[in-house]
Amino acid sequence: MLTSAKHRIVLVWKIPSFPILLLLNFMFGLSMSLFIPFSSIFGIDVVGMSNMAYGVFMTVMAIGGVVISTYIGKLSDRSISRKLLLIVTSLAAILGYIGFAYIRDYYVLSFVAFFLLGMASATMPQLWAHAREVLEESEVPKKEVPYVMNVFRMFSALAWTVGPAFAGWVLVFVDFEGLFLMVALGFFLSIIAIVFFLKDEPKKQDMSGRQVALGRFIFKPFIFANIVAMFLLHAATTINMQNIPQFVTKTLGGTEAHVGVIFSVPPVFEVPLMIMFGIMATKWDLGRLIRLGFLFSFLYFLLMWNVSAPWQIYPLQILSAANVAITAGLAVTYFQNFIPQEQGTATTLYMNAQKIGSTAGFLLFGYFSSLLSYENVFTICIIFTGVGLFILLIAGKERRRGRLLKDIKI
Repeated sequence: MLTSAKHRIVLVWKIPSFPILLLLNFMFGLSMSLFIPFSSIFGIDVVGMSNMAYGVFMTVMAIGGVVISTYIGKLSDRSISRKLLLIVTSLAAILGYIGFAYIRDYYVLSFVAFFLLGMASATMPQLWAHAREVLEESEVPKKEVPYVMNVFRMFSALAWTVGPAFAGWVLVFVDFEGLFLMVALGFFLSIIAIVFFLKDEPKKQDMSGRQVALGRFIFKPFIFANIVAMFLLHAATTINMQNIPQFVTKTLGGTEAHVGVIFSVPPVFEVPLMIMFGIMATKWDLGRLIRLGFLFSFLYFLLMWNVSAPWQIYPLQILSAANVAITAGLAVTYFQNFIPQEQGTATTLYMNAQKIGSTAGFLLFGYFSSLLSYENVFTICIIFTGVGLFILLIAGKERRRGRLLKDIKI
């Protein structure tokens, strides 16, 4: 077992240009982890937005990310250089975060958020699509691809283990202006790495002469079912992230220190679990593992609904880490397998389901927390993940039946 694990580590490291891809994945993940946890403080406390205005602002940013990154995903699957797109989107991130450092007008900030940070949101899916293309051209056995992609995702998770704490320290000394300029510097260093160390992968087929219709993939029943399930999962996850601090401090009588411990537990377990599930993915069907991730999430929310003290949440966070290790790592490869000839479009489909679900989660938390107690907000998460798991089970069953019927006809 140890020899096998050592062999896999060497395998990943020897893939051409993969070390620089891992570094870029860490840098992009770090940039997001510096901003996202403190976005509400920036919008409400620094810019002076109302809660409703902040919700609209985040929705505008999310819509920009979905629309623009989808379009860029289409372009990347044609003859346009993915390396060039990574440079352009990283440049947009630099300009966007410099704007955030100094602009305090709500409408101008919304414009920057929609166009510049919307374009910047395409960096991650484009990088992941490029990594998959590198793997396809390498000598890595096909059965090892899910493991390697999960290792790739692991570097983004590593960034989130240090990013928020580091951002909190930065804010003490240089406030948001310094934080945003630091994020911009990170993207500038990423551009240097892309220009000098990243090579373009040749397109397996030139798609420049035909229109890539995203709708023809979205509305295929099996793909659509998975998009809906991922939407529900990420909406539930976002509602949970907003609800836990309120639930702990106002219902369970805990403190901010308890909340800090609760959010520090998952990253500790996510990395080893990603490695474990990545190895399992070389032997198991990916769809089976994705359903297992949804089951972990459903059980997590069901147990959260019944806790009576802050410390009881600590061990439950391991279930949350297991869900993230599967659905945030293997799900990318899972979606890429739906449309293997169009990696950018496939990756963007998953990323957009995630973004739209997260955006809806912010709005739904505000709505449901005003109607229900914080404890009962978890019932919404239970329903969402339960329905998502049910959809995947039915979709998987129908797909297997469809394959069986096809084999019989042949």
